[in-house]
Amino acid sequence: MQQRAKATRRSLLETAAHLFAERGYAGTSINDISRRSGRTSGAVYFHYASKERLALAVVEDAFATWPHLTTRYTDCSVPPLDRLVALSFEIAHALMKDTVVRAGARLWAERDAIDASLPDPFALWTTATTRLLAQARTTRQLAQQARPAAVAPTLVRAFYGLCTLTEALEGRHGIADRLTDWWHITLPFLQHDTDATSVLGRVRAAGSGGLPWADVSGLGTAGPAGRCRPTRPSSPCGRPR
Repeated sequence: MQQRAKATRRSLLETAAHLFAERGYAGTSINDISRRSGRTSGAVYFHYASKERLALAVVEDAFATWPHLTTRYTDCSVPPLDRLVALSFEIAHALMKDTVVRAGARLWAERDAIDASLPDPFALWTTATTRLLAQARTTRQLAQQARPAAVAPTLVRAFYGLCTLTEALEGRHGIADRLTDWWHITLPFLQHDTDATSVLGRVRAAGSGGLPWADVSGLGTAGPAGRCRPTRPSSPCGRPR
């Protein structure tokens, strides 16, 4: 009975996520979720007391994958900026393909219409970005003028704005190409002595090879892979040798 209840809750959450992603919060009713899921409105209310609670559950589920996702980018053998770029493509892929993530992003954008306190998605993004930039500074991969604590929030907000506007203007399948263009513009400011094409090429090659820290195959284009030359021998995670 417990397993069946969990399966029903999950099914209702995923059905609601599809509708929220398609129609938004205001355009989705409990009756819509009932019809789409094949269950009664009473069953929906049994598992979720209100539409607000269901929307909150979708947003929380979308953000629940973050700890698992960021741990995939702790491989110290990979330069920190490479990991940051790969992480951005991973998030872009989720925004393109994962219905719950897409619904969570749309619901957060419509949060003023929802009578519930939704979690801030950008806190975790900013923490992960700050950590990777700090590692890049320690390993001399980061340019001197780029201060991690100041740069990270700007990068996260610019990335999110890029994804949101690209989807609105071109459709979600244009996100990867626009993100590649954005990194070609942004990386020269962040890097100490390497070029954007080298980082993007390595990330793309790693994704094509199926390495566990990146999966960016098919997400845009990049130039040929190159190599990063640090100014002094050091460990990629910031422990000088």
